[in-house]
Amino acid sequence: MWHQQLLQLKPRKRGFHLITDEVLAHLPQLRDLQVGLLHLFIQHTSAALTVNENADPAVRRDFEVFFNRLVPETTEGYEHTYEGSDDLPAHFKSSLLGPSLTLPISHGALALGTWQGIYLCEHRNHGGSRRLVATLQGEG
Repeated sequence: MWHQQLLQLKPRKRGFHLITDEVLAHLPQLRDLQVGLLHLFIQHTSAALTVNENADPAVRRDFEVFFNRLVPETTEGYEHTYEGSDDLPAHFKSSLLGPSLTLPISHGALALGTWQGIYLCEHRNHGGSRRLVATLQGEG
């Protein structure tokens, strides 16, 4: 079975946000798969996806601190500045983390570890709603 759909995520402020439940709410077909894969692709160049800690919200706040130190907004000399001081750093951060995830499905659920969840990494101050292309493949 193959299934593909566009997921529209609610707008979020800048930061790292746990979106596992929101993604699963859009994909009830996943429950029908005994074995398979979910591929997620974000259609934006200033946000990213990753998998990490799903229990302690401090981890997500610390991710934001780390990436802001790694890619500061105040660096001089960049040409791409007309969309705001957060735009080019957002592109850099997005490239470091990546635009997609491929996750295993087992017995109708994502086969994530106990403390793992899907993060939306929003790198813009006002990024707005984000779109994900979700592709399911697998056997029932």
